Amino acid sequence: MNPIQVTCLLLFHQGKILATQRGAAMDLAGYWEFPGGKVEVGESPENSLIREINEELSIDIRICAALTPVLHAYPSKLIQLIPFLGTWQGGSLKLTEHAQSKWLGKEDLLSLTWAPADLPIVQEVQFKWEDLQGLT
Repeated sequence: MNPIQVTCLLLFHQGKILATQRGAAMDLAGYWEFPGGKVEVGESPENSLIREINEELSIDIRICAALTPVLHAYPSKLIQLIPFLGTWQGGSLKLTEHAQSKWLGKEDLLSLTWAPADLPIVQEVQFKWEDLQGLT
């Protein structure tokens, strides 16, 4: 089974990071994740993330760095989750697919029920919190 490439954004703003809750119409509804989406055929992961964030959050971003990808097997699919660190460049945050969003401090990261593929990224963010903020 070939992995489906999926990107996600680690967006720091004013010392906190954005988490989004999957909407009722989505797989894993109610779970929390870093926003992003599936890489389309012929699209780079970076361009996919910029497009997905614009579609899902109505904001423009700039990608600052790539982080460690995660390979995760769900019962019906295998995904490669590709995280990027980015900054908010413009637009007003408006959710189009997610149920809600939260800005989290380092101490709040583990208070949510994360999608399983996102959990290794949450742990990396918690471990490298100060370093990651310095890259944005």
